[in-house]
This record gives sequence, C-alpha cells and structure tokens, in this order.
Amino acid sequence: MYINTISHYLPQQVIKNDYFKKVNGLSEEWILSRTGIQERRKASSHENTNTMAIEAVNSGVKKLPYLISDIDLIIGATYTPYDTVGTLAHSIQNEFNISDAKVISISTACSSFINAIEIVEGYFATEKASKALIVASEHNTAYHDEKDMQAGHLWGDGAAAVFISKDKLSDNDFQIVDVITNGLGNIGKSINAISLHPTKGGIKMPYGKDVFINANKYMISTLTELLEKNKVVLSDLSYVIPHQANIRIIEHIINELSVNKEKIIININKLGNTGCASTPIALSQNLYKFKKNDLIGITVFGGGYSTGAVLVRI
Repeated sequence: MYINTISHYLPQQVIKNDYFKKVNGLSEEWILSRTGIQERRKASSHENTNTMAIEAVNSGVKKLPYLISDIDLIIGATYTPYDTVGTLAHSIQNEFNISDAKVISISTACSSFINAIEIVEGYFATEKASKALIVASEHNTAYHDEKDMQAGHLWGDGAAAVFISKDKLSDNDFQIVDVITNGLGNIGKSINAISLHPTKGGIKMPYGKDVFINANKYMISTLTELLEKNKVVLSDLSYVIPHQANIRIIEHIINELSVNKEKIIININKLGNTGCASTPIALSQNLYKFKKNDLIGITVFGGGYSTGAVLVRI
C-alpha cells in the first residue's frame, strides 16, 4: 500500500492555557508541567467534524495524482461525530460526489486512524478496492467539559486526509510497510477509564492513571512488536510519531526505548490532544523534513482500550 497524498486542517481559533485559569482554576504552569500543552485549536461555531475533514480533503486534492472520483473506498475515523447517521465518511462522499465507493465510519477512540489503515489493507487484499481515502477528524471541543479539572484542558480540534492506493503510482508515494492493531477491552479500567456519553455530559477521564499506565506500556510494546515482525531495529527509524495525548507518555517512550529525542515528532504543545487525528496531522505537518527512504514508526493507544502501530517508508 502507498500513501499518495496526506494533508490536514486546523481551526484558526487558538485557546491558550491562561483561558482555563478562568474556567476551572488550573494555572498555565500546572497544565504545561503535567501535559506539555501550551495551546490548542478550537473549531468555530460554523465548523464541525465533517467540515474540518472536508477542508483537509480539499488541501490534499490539489496534490492528488488522480481524480478524487477514482476513489472506491472512503473511511471516516472519529469518536466525536457531527452525525452518527449521515456519518463522517458519507459527508465526504456527498461533498465530493464520489460514486460507486465503499463508505464506512469507524471508532476505536484514538486508535481509529491506524485501524482504518488496516481496514484499507483488507479491502485491497480482497480486491474490493484499489484507491482509498481515510479522513480522521475530531471535534473534541464540541463534547468536552472545559470546567472539568481532570480533562477539560486536554482537548483540541483538527482533521487529516490520507489518500492511499494499492499500487505505487508515483515516485512521491510513501510505502505503508506494515500495520498491526489490537483490542484491549479486557484489561484494566478499559471501558470506564474514558467516556463520552452524548446525553450525560462531555468527555470524562475518571481513571486517568490507568490510561497513563497502559498507554505507556502498549505504545511501546506494539511498536516493538511491529519492528520485530519486520526485522527492523529502533535505530533504523528516522522518526517516531506517537499519539499526542500527554508529554509525559511521550517522554516515557523516549526513556524506555532510549531513542534520540530529535527523532520524536511532537505537536501536543501547540494542538493538545486531537484524538485519532493526532498522528496523521503530525505526519502531514512534518512532510518538509522527511527525506527519501526515511523510515517512520507511528504508535497509538486509544480509550476503550485499543492499540496500533504502522511503519511508513518515505
């Protein structure tokens, strides 16, 4: 599989840490020291999960080596949908008038983007599709309770679009070397650790410590499993893109794997936790620094729980 184009969209509104001093009493220093977040993006009143995804796709279409109408598989990835009936993926099909495509939306919390890649792999393997579009979009601020001292300050909004083909179509394509995922709903506080009950308040994280412990463990073990499967050692990686949930988790990965900090791509400081869109946004933001044959490892952990990793060669 090959990534033909990747693009992203971020809302213009910036919410800095000092905002939360007024709403939940947390200081700028407290938030920064515990999360690594300095600011985050917030969608405007006329934006939602679907509109942000559409903007991300619009940016990618300009660089696409084929017509968007050639796409035969659309996957929407989000846990913060604008509509659960006319889903994220269907809104993309509608906006761009893409006929005769398989269209599905999925949610495995912050692992959704990696799961979407694995679903694409399955459709390609069974020859039911050859050109796919994954849109990962999160409108966290539509659901979060900003007064919540545990998690109200964590969330940011944003979207990414990733165009993938079964075969290599140009010298600019990135190869998806391998992808693995795993459900972890049977461990720890998985089902109750993070919740989003649309009719009962916003995003809550009553068991943040359990999330922290398991994210530390599985983001490392899943990436390690993927590398071993492909006979790759950590030093072969040019960059590592971890899910952007908390700077302390990222620092734990750096320390446990003894990886050069220069190889770790971080955007949580400017964007907060953008959910399943965090890693494709980070990949898109850093295209300028990648060189031919760079090997990139992406690793994620999602509430519920779930984990996944993907290996990409530039």
